[in-house]
Amino acid sequence: MKLPFLDQRSSPLGGNRPMTRDKGDILLLLGACTLVLLPHASHLPGWIMPVCAILLAWRGWITFRGNRLPPRWLLLPLAFVTMGGVYLTYRSVFGREPGVAMLAILLALKLLEMHAKRDLFVALFLSFFLILSSFFYSQSIGMALLTLVAVIAILTTQVSFQFTGAVPPLKKRLRMGATILLLAAPVTLALFLLFPRIQGPLWGMPGDANAGRTGLSDTMEPGNIQNLAQSDDIAFRVRFEGPPPAKTKLYWRGPVLGGFDGRKWFPQRHRVPGGARINLRDDAVRYQVTLEPHGKPWLFVLDIPRTVPAITSNTARLTRDMQLLAVAPINERLRYDAVSHLDYDLNPNEAPAALAQWLELPPGFNPRTIALGVDMRKRLMDDGQVVTAVLRQFRTEPFRYTLQPPLLGRDSVDEFLFTTRAGFCEHYSAAFVVLMRAAGIPARVITGYQGGELNPADGYFVVRQSDAHAWAEVWLENRGWVRVDPTAAVAPERIESNLGTALPRQFLGGLITFDPSGNALFTGLQRLRQGWDAASNAWNQWVLNYTPQQQRNFIKSLGFDEVDWRTMVTLLFFSVVVAVGIVVVPLLLHETKRDPVEAVYDAFCKRLARKGFPRALHEGPRDYRARLTSAASPLPPEQKAALARFLDLYETVRYGASGLAHTAAVARLKSLSAKCR
Repeated sequence: MKLPFLDQRSSPLGGNRPMTRDKGDILLLLGACTLVLLPHASHLPGWIMPVCAILLAWRGWITFRGNRLPPRWLLLPLAFVTMGGVYLTYRSVFGREPGVAMLAILLALKLLEMHAKRDLFVALFLSFFLILSSFFYSQSIGMALLTLVAVIAILTTQVSFQFTGAVPPLKKRLRMGATILLLAAPVTLALFLLFPRIQGPLWGMPGDANAGRTGLSDTMEPGNIQNLAQSDDIAFRVRFEGPPPAKTKLYWRGPVLGGFDGRKWFPQRHRVPGGARINLRDDAVRYQVTLEPHGKPWLFVLDIPRTVPAITSNTARLTRDMQLLAVAPINERLRYDAVSHLDYDLNPNEAPAALAQWLELPPGFNPRTIALGVDMRKRLMDDGQVVTAVLRQFRTEPFRYTLQPPLLGRDSVDEFLFTTRAGFCEHYSAAFVVLMRAAGIPARVITGYQGGELNPADGYFVVRQSDAHAWAEVWLENRGWVRVDPTAAVAPERIESNLGTALPRQFLGGLITFDPSGNALFTGLQRLRQGWDAASNAWNQWVLNYTPQQQRNFIKSLGFDEVDWRTMVTLLFFSVVVAVGIVVVPLLLHETKRDPVEAVYDAFCKRLARKGFPRALHEGPRDYRARLTSAASPLPPEQKAALARFLDLYETVRYGASGLAHTAAVARLKSLSAKCR
C-alpha cells in the first residue's frame, strides 16, 4: 500500500501546499526515534550518533521542504559505508556491540526509505528492538523511565498513522499511547512475579560482565585512590541490625597489600598457610551488604568478620590476613549478611617466620625514609613509641591533605615526606608502612572504604567510591595486628565525617565548587541525591534482585508449601487470566451501548438485503428511499408506501426533530418496519 505522505514524490521543491497532518506525523516519528536512540549515546562509538543525527535531520529537512526521498542508488552506498565503519570499529559484525550499532544506523537509514505502510512498521519494530537493547547497558530506574517515555512515543506514533479521517489532538493521542501501555501492565506484573526466574541477570552476557566496572584495584600507587575519590558511584549499601557503629569505626576491609617494589603496592605473593587466631572483646555487629558489581573477587566487611557470609551462586573464603574473597569475580549485584567485631586481638602470638614477609623493602629505593626509620628505632626502642612519633610528625609538621598532590618520581616516599608533604590517603599509608618496616616493625597497607552516609529516606548506609580509603596495620607484641590510620592525624574530619566535609566538592567538571559547611544549595542537592538513592535502592532490591529464591519466598508467602514447576505454571496461568480479566471486563462494561433507533434501521436494511435490495455504502436514508420507491423498483405499490413512511420517519428521528420521545420513536419505527415485510 503506497502512502504518498511517506513517499513525498508528488511534492517538488516549492511545489504543492504543505500537508500539515502528514508533516506532523513524520515529525512525531522522528521525535520518537530520537528518544529511542538517546540511551545509546553513552556507549556507541563517537561517530555513530552524529551520523544518526545527520540522517534524522536530513529526513526532517525533506519533510519540511516537501522534497523527494533520496533514491536507492544513493542510500545503498551510504548503507555499505556505514556498515563498513561498524566493521572497522569492532573488527566484526557479530556480537552485542556491533549489532546494536548496526541497528541504530539501520533505523536512521530506514526513515529515508519509507515508501509504503510496510516500511513504517519496519521502522517501528526496529525502534522496539533498540529499546530492548538499551537494557544490555543499564538497568537503572532512570533507564526504565526513559524507556517508558520512548515506548509511549512509539505507540503514539503508531496510533497516529492509523487514522484515516479527522485526527485527534496530539495530547489525546499521547493519552491513547499511554493507555495502551497501561493495559499491558497487569499481565506484565503477573509474568514478572510468577514466570520462572533464571539464576543471574536477565540481560547479562558472559563476555560483557566485566565491562565498565569501577572500584578498588589489587594494587596501590600514588593516584589510584584519589581518582576513585572523585567518583560518586555507589560501591555498596549497608543496613545495620540495631544502631550503627560510629563513623570513626566504619572501616570496610578490602585488599591487603604487603608487596612493595618502590612505588607500587600489591598483595603478598607468598602467603603463610593456616588460619587466624582472634581474641574478641566486644559484641557482634550484624548487618546486610548489597554490593554493586565490580568485576573483582573481594567482598567488603567491617574489620574482622566472625564467619564467612553465605552468598548465592558463589562461595567465599577468609584468608589469614582477614581478607574476604569470593571464588568468582563479582559481576552482578550481590547481597549477603555479615557479622563483625570491632574490638579484637588479631594473631597476637604470630611466629617470626610469618612476620618476616611484612618487613620486606626493595633495595635502592627511598633511602632518606629508610634512614629516618632506622634512626627512630635507635632512639625509641618501644614499637608503640615509634608509631606515636610518626603520627605526631604527620600531625605537627606542615603536611597537607589534598586530592591534587604534586607528581612524584622514582623515590616517591622520600619526595612526599621531605619535599611535597601534600597527598591523599595512599600517600600517608604508604609512607607510614615504609617507615615502620625500616624501623623493624611488621606493617602492611589495607585498602577498602571508610565511613559511609546514612540515607534518612530508607535507612541504608551508602558507601560510595569517594569513600575509598587506605590505612595501615602494624604488628605489636601481645596485641597482634593493630589498625593505624595516618590520614586521621592529618585530616581527622575525613574519618569523623566523610570526604565531602574534608574537601570541597566539585560539580560539572569543576565549573561549580561547593564548600559543604553551611551551604544551603549543597544541602538541598544532598537531599535530592538521597531521595534518588533511596528510589534506586528500592528498584535494585525489589526489581533487579528478584532472584529465584525471592520468587520462591513470594510464592510461599501466598500459602503454597511446595514450590515446584506445576505450582508455578498453575499460578502463572490463573494470574494471567485474572490480569486479562482486569483489562477486558472494564472495557466490556464501558462499551458504548447501541442506539435502539440505529438497531431498528440496521435490522430493516439487513432484511431488505436478504430480499435482494441491499443498501449501498454511500446511500443515506433519502437516497435509499428514492431507489426503493422509484418506478424502476419491482416492489408493489403498497410496500413502497410502507417503505417510504419508515425511511421518512427514520430520517426525521435521526437527523431532525420528530416531536416524539425516544422510546415512542423506536416503537413507531418498529411498527412501520413490521408493515414492510
